[in-house]
Amino acid sequence: MSTTTVLVTFDPRGAASAIRDALPTDATVQFLEDLPEADGPDAVANADYLLCFAPTEEFARLHGDQTLQTGSAGVDHIPFDRLPDGMRVCNNAGAHAEPMAEHVLAMYLALAKRLPIEHRNLQDGEFNQFEPNRWVDGSVCGVFGFGSIGQATARLLKPLGVEVHAINRSGEADEPTAFLGTPEDLEAGLERCDGLVVPAPLTEETRGRIGRAELELMADDAFLINVGRGEIVDQGALYEHLTDNPAFQAGIDAWWTEPLSDGEFALDYPLLDLPNVLGSPHNAAQVPNINEIRLRYAAENLRKAIQSAPENVVDPEAGY
Repeated sequence: MSTTTVLVTFDPRGAASAIRDALPTDATVQFLEDLPEADGPDAVANADYLLCFAPTEEFARLHGDQTLQTGSAGVDHIPFDRLPDGMRVCNNAGAHAEPMAEHVLAMYLALAKRLPIEHRNLQDGEFNQFEPNRWVDGSVCGVFGFGSIGQATARLLKPLGVEVHAINRSGEADEPTAFLGTPEDLEAGLERCDGLVVPAPLTEETRGRIGRAELELMADDAFLINVGRGEIVDQGALYEHLTDNPAFQAGIDAWWTEPLSDGEFALDYPLLDLPNVLGSPHNAAQVPNINEIRLRYAAENLRKAIQSAPENVVDPEAGY
């Protein structure tokens, strides 16, 4: 009787044992980096399941009977048009939800209390002791992309008295909210939002979804937090809105041009020169042991695929 073969195509950086422990004991686990270079293409072709971050040259040997599990939640870097028909792809949604929700919470509190603006004012010698900031209790948070990160964010915000209005593709979720709708409901809810959090995946439908028209629907002193992908928000429209409305704020963790995907960090507009912008270097998920946590999470989903049925199966047409 043949055994199930799982091929890990990247350097697990100390998490090899976590991957092995999460998989069935009778599965054969191979690491591409441990194999002779000449054996790589055959190892790819012979694997039943692959754990990867991005395709490599050996992926020409992929076939439709395989399952590909990504180590990342986002799959906008996967060339679905080059994958064989029938191949099942699973993402790693949920692996980073809790630390990213904590990052959103930190940004939400900082922006509600106008900390970036008043910090810059202090640097300029302005001591605005009696300038009001916002109550967090009773505020309304819109969440565009109510998957695992959005729902984890809601669980942290609601005990503070924040009313959550959420949007996702299905209009359904396990986490209770004051409102849950589909993307068609986004514009109708923006006027009510004190803060809009964007943890949505990058797809053809979400690319540029937050643009000039959407920003203008929000209150002049509202704020936007983007932890999804930079391209979901129109960079030029955001810059112009921030300069035209100095009480409006933005918390940005996901940028448009980043070193990991593009080889450099660059901006088309000088967003970081603005006093109403709070930035972080796409590190919302970078807590201690996150590599082991996410790879164990991915391997556990592979175990489900081997033993019954996986979760987080990607719809190639939808891109998520």
